[in-house]
Amino acid sequence: MTRLLATIGALFGLGAVILGAFGAHALEGRVTPERAEVWTTAAYYLGWQGTVLLALAALTWSTNTPAAALRLLGIAGWLLAIGTLIFSGSLFLLVLSGIGVFGAITPIGGLLLVAGWGVVVAAALQLKPSN
Repeated sequence: MTRLLATIGALFGLGAVILGAFGAHALEGRVTPERAEVWTTAAYYLGWQGTVLLALAALTWSTNTPAAALRLLGIAGWLLAIGTLIFSGSLFLLVLSGIGVFGAITPIGGLLLVAGWGVVVAAALQLKPSN
């Protein structure tokens, strides 16, 4: 599972760079400034959550991480990954299609992101300082 979350995190980072550049160059003049800003937000969240997934994967590779924290880190990783796909994905689709229902889906992804970060807090409280 650690390898999969790390791979997803790396793919999110790759996607953030590619989609951010696409938004800055290919969409310029083709969408309203407001929609371009939405695209930027989606790319920003994709990149940040990808970075966090890599950090969570690194914590699970540590031999010092308690079993309870490992379980919580896995749960947090999946909440963040799925939340990011829904949050950023719905925003990308909204910008490209102009279909407003995609904007109505975005808060579901946001709630999953909030839940994921909450579980990260719970996992952090389980970590023990190394000697």
